[in-house]
Amino acid sequence: MNGSSVYQRIWQPGLVLQSVVIGGGYATGRELIEFFLKSGPLGGLLGMLVTTALFSIVAALCFELARLTANYDYRTFFRELVGRGWFVFELAYFALGLLVLAVVGAAAGEISATHLGISTNVATVIFMALVAALVFWGTGLIEKVLAGWSFFLTATFFVLAASYLWQFGDELRENLSGNEVTAGWFTNGVRYAGYNMVSITMVLFCARHMTSRRDAFAAGMLAGPMAMLPGCFLYLAMVAGYPAVMDAPVTSDFLMQQLGFPWLQVIFYIVVFGTLVETGTAFIHAANERIAQAYRERGKTIRPWMRLAVAVTAMVFAVLLAGKIGLIDLIAKGYGTLTWVFILIFVIPVCTLGAWRIFRAPAGNTAPASQES
Repeated sequence: MNGSSVYQRIWQPGLVLQSVVIGGGYATGRELIEFFLKSGPLGGLLGMLVTTALFSIVAALCFELARLTANYDYRTFFRELVGRGWFVFELAYFALGLLVLAVVGAAAGEISATHLGISTNVATVIFMALVAALVFWGTGLIEKVLAGWSFFLTATFFVLAASYLWQFGDELRENLSGNEVTAGWFTNGVRYAGYNMVSITMVLFCARHMTSRRDAFAAGMLAGPMAMLPGCFLYLAMVAGYPAVMDAPVTSDFLMQQLGFPWLQVIFYIVVFGTLVETGTAFIHAANERIAQAYRERGKTIRPWMRLAVAVTAMVFAVLLAGKIGLIDLIAKGYGTLTWVFILIFVIPVCTLGAWRIFRAPAGNTAPASQES
């Protein structure tokens, strides 16, 4: 991949990560209330800074370790990092993957039925078809779609925030200066980063473009701000609507109703639907890359229909899971537990063993590029 452009080496990983994080994290804004705004307007901003910093540090280490070892799927990455204990991450990843697929699939159906005039069943089928199509065509198309869509969604979040602040900017200044920082902002920033940082393992395939430690570290340092930038736009609008916004079941709906711009609401939820598709795609593509690498180690090649079969099976199972357990219980119990699991089995090993491996290796060592899917 020595012919890769600066955009592919440094900017694209952050853009792809942004697309994945938003759909699994703060697409509607409710997560920003639970993890940040509950610490007060200013405390929430401090918590977001903690999350951003952790994203950047862990992304930089992951990209560089992937580059050094030419391990661009999570299986070989963790096998290199922790040896025989790699399967623990895979078990947790599958649990989170099914959870996120269940949540985003149901959310896509609900958003379409409520805001876009499409029935829930039809929207769910469209969601599954789009994910399957992206997964079928593989890495090259996924990179382009996820990175390209991030420009659109960042612009949409910015327009929403700017429009809201144009009308209610005085409330933003008042709420930022007139409220105390509540205890827990640091812990909440760590918790939010905890389960969202697993998204980094889904974009390791972007590291195959990187040719130096400088590339990896630059891409990592940019990845944190890029992942959280749309969320920051949305959060500032939410602060302007504080404290009334705290009781809103869907934060974005609250902001839209106050603005009174129906056209912006349609655009916003089309963007959110697309982002949910991207998040589902990223989870399944990472699993497919893990399977593809296992095939390559045996001298075989994974076929496109196999990628499609994995996607369809995972999505059908996730939808059935959501219907049986219920989304509220899935989110309340699943995310809380998995947050600390991923901090233990992913973040800590990367920041200790991974950092040690990186800094004892020559900075100029460039691993050979793996076969592109």
